Amino acid sequence: MKVEIKVPSMGESVVEASIGAILKPEGGLVDENDEIIELETEKLNQVLYAPKGGEISWKVNVGDTVTVGEVIGTVDTEKKGTFIQEREKKEKPSKEFVEYPSPHLTPSGDGARKMEKQFLEELKKSKEPETTPPQKEEQKVSLKEERVETRRPMSKIRKVIAKRLVDSLHGSAMLTTFNEVDMSAVIDLRKKYKEIYLEKYGVKLGFMSFFVKACVSALKAIPDLNSYIEGEEMVHREYYDIGIAVGTDRGLVVPVVRGCDELSFAQIEQEILNYAKKARGGGLAISDLEGGGFTITNGGVYGSMLSTPILNPPQSGILGMHNIIERPVVVNGEIVIRPIMYLALSYDHRIVDGREAVTFLVHLKEVLEDPSRFTFIEKEV
Repeated sequence: MKVEIKVPSMGESVVEASIGAILKPEGGLVDENDEIIELETEKLNQVLYAPKGGEISWKVNVGDTVTVGEVIGTVDTEKKGTFIQEREKKEKPSKEFVEYPSPHLTPSGDGARKMEKQFLEELKKSKEPETTPPQKEEQKVSLKEERVETRRPMSKIRKVIAKRLVDSLHGSAMLTTFNEVDMSAVIDLRKKYKEIYLEKYGVKLGFMSFFVKACVSALKAIPDLNSYIEGEEMVHREYYDIGIAVGTDRGLVVPVVRGCDELSFAQIEQEILNYAKKARGGGLAISDLEGGGFTITNGGVYGSMLSTPILNPPQSGILGMHNIIERPVVVNGEIVIRPIMYLALSYDHRIVDGREAVTFLVHLKEVLEDPSRFTFIEKEV
């Protein structure tokens, strides 16, 4: 019996995909639930699994565009991989016996001794390295030959990322404002509770949970940054779903942590950890990426000092975190060394004015620099 392999539904907004990789070749023998093919969609890559065990047959090639519901192959449950066995048999190299002269000749006379001596001399010469220098003409390589270029097609997700970034710049009045934050209080709290968190919850207490909580507080103070434009209306979200940008080898994805105002620090850290594992393993679902009212991206993990993050449409705000560097700052009239992070807020000027954007960053700074704002963290431990 032949069981059809169909392109599954991958979310309301996804109607087609392209074949990124065929993991099991034509005629290959598969077991049920084996990974067989990888689809590239507008938002992420998705692996399909064998519906049954048997011999696989494909109707598509790498790079083909397919639609949801389309039959792209079959699994013949009555065959036992005879095709692949025959192919391996044909491709298996034959062993040929090569007879080499033996140096151990029986000295039955002068002729035999001469043959042995001659053979040893030739063997010795064959092992000596080549000492003849190459001709100058052979050493010359033109500059044109050294300047090699290679080409590879853009993946589906890379094309979509490129298009969305360009559309974001063309479809919004994006502006970026900056501030700095003294991370001393956050660093001290992490040192105080990190071992307790790891032991009690099985997750590390990272910087991201502090920033998520601080952003929720700032979004409550400046609600327009949690809004978007639809037609001629501004739509305000009464909930706090925050996207966390995660870099993968396939590109940047932004899974959404939902209901951040109701989550504890430990729950936020666990959600981020789960998403990061799924993203790097190719296990994210479309539903993990949909929605989101505000985004946080951390270029500091790569060593970025300062950047202007691009909006994630239709959102009206995105916060860029950067690396923490010890810098001289003035505190109470004295120059001291403090761990400083530069913050960048990109926002849609059609919705948010400069005053609100600056107020948002100042609120964020005040929350992160005041340990008393995070006293509720003690309730978790």
